[in-house]
Amino acid sequence: MSQMSRSAVSNDILSESVEGAASASGGSFDAETPAASSSPSSEDSAAEGSASQTRKLVKRADLRLRVEDPEVTEKPLTELMKKYNAWPASTGIFENSRSYSIRVPSLSYDSMLAELTGLGKILRRTENAEDVTLRYYDLEGRLTTKRELLKTYQGYLSKAKNIDEIMTVESRIADLQQEIDATGTQFRNLANLVDYSTINLEISGPVNSSSYSEPAIGEKLGELFGSFGHVASSALVVLAGIIIYGIPGILILILLFWILFGRIGLLKKLWRLVGGKK
Repeated sequence: MSQMSRSAVSNDILSESVEGAASASGGSFDAETPAASSSPSSEDSAAEGSASQTRKLVKRADLRLRVEDPEVTEKPLTELMKKYNAWPASTGIFENSRSYSIRVPSLSYDSMLAELTGLGKILRRTENAEDVTLRYYDLEGRLTTKRELLKTYQGYLSKAKNIDEIMTVESRIADLQQEIDATGTQFRNLANLVDYSTINLEISGPVNSSSYSEPAIGEKLGELFGSFGHVASSALVVLAGIIIYGIPGILILILLFWILFGRIGLLKKLWRLVGGKK
């Protein structure tokens, strides 16, 4: 495909996109009119549209409670989650505590959080609301624009005159589809965080200050005899080491003394031999 034909494809598509946007807005576009020369009325309408947008918040709460028995508290907690159509995204069960990451519909967030605080004594409570309004509507607008542009390119396929034009349009369609998938994933993840709030709940049992008790007499005697047995076993090990390694060592020293200074007296004979030569 020549450079002129590729340019013609782009120009035709751009013309159709502009015409489609104009028909959708109920007006017409002037190619020679600068984009900056927007009228005050259009600015006012844009401001009104921005003001009419529903605020989008991502709500999170951290709540820590003290209860008499964490295991017993599981039943009313399960009933609360069922009541507000919530579910535990993660759960941790420990000896004297429980932890939950609860996802709840944002419309029921305040009500459920208020009832959760009634399950025990509040040790800590923090809340956070992140305003993602601009990001939410930006992603939504970009997604809508890309989908409309994709329809335009798909409609142009039937007007393509040769293989080169078809391949050019299909390549652009593939790129747009990837952009739509990526933007759509971001938008869905953000929408999920907006629609479902998160409550991180930690439930702890009572602090048992009498967990340590004085050992009984029997336990003390057991510890005493246990210590004595440990000392006795250590002494036996030392004694066995002396028998195994000490006695042979002593015998070797006696043998060396007998060879060098005893009846054989090798050192004595050597000394005499040296003295006789002198």
